[in-house]
Amino acid sequence: MKHIARKRFGQHFLTDDAIIDGIVQAIDPLAGQCMVEIGPGLAALTQPLVERLGHLTVIELDRDLAVRLREHPHLSVVESDVLKVDFRDLSRRMTPTALPNRDGPVRMCDKLRVVGNLPYNISTPILFHLLEQVDVIADQHFMLQKEVIDRMVAAPCTSDYSRLSVMLQWRYEMSNVLFVPPASFDPPPRVDSAVVRMVPLADPPDLDVKRLANLVQVAFSQRRKILRNTLGIWLDAQGFEGQFDLQRRAEEVPVHEYVRLVQSLAPTEQRQTLPK
Repeated sequence: MKHIARKRFGQHFLTDDAIIDGIVQAIDPLAGQCMVEIGPGLAALTQPLVERLGHLTVIELDRDLAVRLREHPHLSVVESDVLKVDFRDLSRRMTPTALPNRDGPVRMCDKLRVVGNLPYNISTPILFHLLEQVDVIADQHFMLQKEVIDRMVAAPCTSDYSRLSVMLQWRYEMSNVLFVPPASFDPPPRVDSAVVRMVPLADPPDLDVKRLANLVQVAFSQRRKILRNTLGIWLDAQGFEGQFDLQRRAEEVPVHEYVRLVQSLAPTEQRQTLPK
């Protein structure tokens, strides 16, 4: 029986073989790697991935699709809302796929490779959910709405540079690796899509993540105003006495300056460092 895409799950199933091949090449999965796919749907991407990996763990919310996926002998199915999945726990429970003639004891996964065609209506919450658990992530490849990826990878002094840009670029190296037109899906979405590669920085800055989030939210709350009228008021409330050019708009400040600013605010004993 054909599965009908469900609006409430934001389902748009990838059907373009050329695009699927391009995504697999971009991901470059290798046998034995620990990989998790979010939202496998009808397994268009799942099958070529598992053929290279040997085994794949998938996260699927749709009960009917989860039942189908469990019939595949080389898949482990987590039937859940991805926003409720503990990726640290998942990494502890996963083991690299056994390879021929491999000696030594079975070891746990050090890092997870995460891929998926993310539901566009909750893509940003998923990105921030994974950011909180980035210490167990090796890399991420996601299909997303193109305009979201444009904001993720945007440079300062551009219209796409935003809160999302800063909150991801401080922790990831990111690039737009593939354009995907609406016709590649069934049903076609009303927007263009793309694939983004996200690699956690090997040596991330030590900072208070929650304070960075608050600072950046205030800075971009009225992006047409100069920062003296928004962030300046917030900094005064924090007791900030340092030097920072507030005669700019939020989009003119590069990521490293936001990072340095929050580091100057956060007392050492209150800093929250994401594990490396």
